[in-house]
Amino acid sequence: MARFSPLEWPVIRQLRSSDASGRGESVVSQKTRDTTSRTATADKVVQSVCPYCAVGCGQKVFVKDDKVIQIEGDPDSPISRGRLCPKGAASEQLVNANGRITDVLYRAPRAKDWQKLDLPTAIDMVADRFIEARRKHWEDFDDKGHPLRRTMGIASLGGATIDNEENYLAKKLYTAAGAIQIENQARI
Repeated sequence: MARFSPLEWPVIRQLRSSDASGRGESVVSQKTRDTTSRTATADKVVQSVCPYCAVGCGQKVFVKDDKVIQIEGDPDSPISRGRLCPKGAASEQLVNANGRITDVLYRAPRAKDWQKLDLPTAIDMVADRFIEARRKHWEDFDDKGHPLRRTMGIASLGGATIDNEENYLAKKLYTAAGAIQIENQARI
């Protein structure tokens, strides 16, 4: 470590410079000059949408070595104009939490323990059950012969963490599948 010189005291630097008020460069330490922000060291910046509510605030996700290091509001977003609520501003902690589960877990009926599944297997299980429920509970006509073309075996309860476009696509999917019980948590 370099020896400290009294010439580096802020008041001495202030008197030696043209910074008479002591609010400029004379009061900035070398440590402060050497400090850089986390965002300056990022490898890339990815645009995203906040996952917490249905507002859809824009986020800039700063990534270094394939790890999220900072999340800030996106000033180019017409919705949030660079601002985030406290939950949105803390979403980096959601991504990097030590307790975050990143595996697909499945508990068979009446089983005590969870088992890990690979993603393709889990998706196939969901798709097979969806198709089977639709087939098993399909209603073409009612008792009087009126066309129904619906299933009572599928229902959807969406969450408020997806934006309008995703809700629109979910509604289209379930309607095309014949489901009529389609609801969203944000309306309840």
